[in-house]
Amino acid sequence: MEYHNPVLLKSSVDGLDIKPDGVYVDVTFGGGGHSREILSRLGSNGKLFAFDQDEDALANSIDDERFVLINENFRYIKRFLRFHGVQKVDGILADLGVSSHQFDVAERGFSTRFDAELDMRMSRKNALSAYGVVNEYDAENLKRIFLEFGELKNAPALARVIIEAREHRPIKNTEQLKFALERFLPPHKSNKILAQIYQAIRIEVNQEMEVLREFLEQALDILKVGGRLSVISYHSLEDRLVKRYLKNGMFEGEPERDLYGNYNVPFKVIGKLIVPDEFEIKTNNRARSAKLRIAEKL
Repeated sequence: MEYHNPVLLKSSVDGLDIKPDGVYVDVTFGGGGHSREILSRLGSNGKLFAFDQDEDALANSIDDERFVLINENFRYIKRFLRFHGVQKVDGILADLGVSSHQFDVAERGFSTRFDAELDMRMSRKNALSAYGVVNEYDAENLKRIFLEFGELKNAPALARVIIEAREHRPIKNTEQLKFALERFLPPHKSNKILAQIYQAIRIEVNQEMEVLREFLEQALDILKVGGRLSVISYHSLEDRLVKRYLKNGMFEGEPERDLYGNYNVPFKVIGKLIVPDEFEIKTNNRARSAKLRIAEKL
């Protein structure tokens, strides 16, 4: 099973400032690249827990007594760490979004490159698939996801056309979806617009924004004082949420100030935003839009 190179490997793991006997969590195991790098820096008493909701990732598990792979969504990080007797950890790494493997396996339905059934589930245990979103959501909800998650200004028209098309027959695969939306896909822009449409549907199917919010709040609770959080995001919706939470410890509003007028915030942002260099982008296409942010719990 081919899993591509992990993005921003050294920078994201460096950001954790690993202690040899520390306890760490890789919440997006995938092909295991980040996990292997973390393990290479841990001593014999260190421990690494990894999460991945995709059953395909289990084939990449690492045979190491310091390592535990948990086949669950990382929105349940606190629950499953407690199950393993862990209350606090020294660092957490998250490499958000879809893995290269998921994009490259045609039948998963994540990529605009293949004709495949509308699926897009990161875990096949999910009840909701892309088929359900495209064929069962009403106009208002389709408009909402295209506007909010795809940042598409013509969201109402897209929603209307999908509803008209499915009245004749269900939209079962990517080719039928492209055909239904043909008038909105001019040749010079079709790939970009399709990617936005796919992103919107995928985020809805996997509840990605809700999951990210839940994860960030739990990460704050689970980290020890001085513990590090290293997060790689791939689109502006994720990055805005991560940036705001690491800066303010909240998703909306402003943090309270102390008697001296200083903000009471739970994290110290470490360094500046990190993006891949030209060489990494050239050798690893998935790195193009990656943004890494690192913070330490105060």
